[in-house]
Amino acid sequence: MATLYDIKPWFQAQLRPLTGKLAERGITANQVTLAAIMLSLALGLALWMSAGSRLVLFIVGPVLFLRMALNAVDGMLAREHDQISRQGMILNEAGDVIADAAIVLPLIVALAPFGAGIAPLILFAFMGFLSEFVGIMGPQVGSTRRYDGPMGKSDRALLVGVVTFVLALGFPGGFWLDIVFVAAAALAALGARNRAVRALKDGVT
Repeated sequence: MATLYDIKPWFQAQLRPLTGKLAERGITANQVTLAAIMLSLALGLALWMSAGSRLVLFIVGPVLFLRMALNAVDGMLAREHDQISRQGMILNEAGDVIADAAIVLPLIVALAPFGAGIAPLILFAFMGFLSEFVGIMGPQVGSTRRYDGPMGKSDRALLVGVVTFVLALGFPGGFWLDIVFVAAAALAALGARNRAVRALKDGVT
């Protein structure tokens, strides 16, 4: 099923010159991964401490875009500049979970003044974690790391970026927020199912 992951090759191509320069300067994939984690934690803290601030919501989309760029760069540094390591693989996957939690969970506080409920956001976060967990399990059943959609990591980031931007512009909140996040959670659950099915199919010998 279609997902933003499908445009990853194009996105990587735009970032390849920058990645090469970072490699020349001795920047490692693990350092970039840690930078993405710290960026996400900083955004989460800002969201948590500025509940109801439309100004803070303006920065969510750009920060999420930067995080996605860093995620692409660390992968290219690892694969294309001989930096693949077992530690890096663990840090990369764990870092994604930490970054997701650092951004999505503070939305419970940040979006509460706009009418967003706690349960839909928790469900959205949980289904996102489940989708990534199932994706990681691909190699365990003889497949590859699965990125099947819908509502993969990039899709979830886009959704959060759009929602926060709309609210930052002054659009009124309300029950529609719960509908959006419940629907996104359902799509993430479908994505997890698709990843499991494809991994099992690929793993058949």
